[in-house]
Amino acid sequence: MLIAVMTATLGLSLTSAGPAAATENGSWRAYGNTNPITSSPSTWRCAGSKTIATSVVAQVCAIRSSGGGAVQAAVIVRNNRSGLYSVAAAMDLYTTSGVNLGDWVCSSSGVGANSWSVCFGRTLTQSKAVNSVGASSPGGDLGQSPSV
Repeated sequence: MLIAVMTATLGLSLTSAGPAAATENGSWRAYGNTNPITSSPSTWRCAGSKTIATSVVAQVCAIRSSGGGAVQAAVIVRNNRSGLYSVAAAMDLYTTSGVNLGDWVCSSSGVGANSWSVCFGRTLTQSKAVNSVGASSPGGDLGQSPSV
């Protein structure tokens, strides 16, 4: 399921697969050279990495808290360049039964040289399995995460 709002916000050609939730602002967090997935106590389920530019990769993830009751969507960007790289990201969060829990957009931000940054959606209380579809600009469609 894709986010229709991403078309207007990021200039991507994506479509919606059901009633859209109101789009919210996501938030960027810089991780430096620390892998956000392996450094977290939460469970991350991510689509494969996609090269969005030379030496820059991104992937969309669905995250479940270590306690199991909270979920979040995220887009991870790894910049392996020697300079700053600017990127915008967007993602949604759906239950596997198709209920849209939210859509988030992170405006363009600089990802530091040789570092990780993550665009996070709001943390939501949800016990049902969820997955996320994401996109970046530049880069386009990042696919769909596995369920968590």
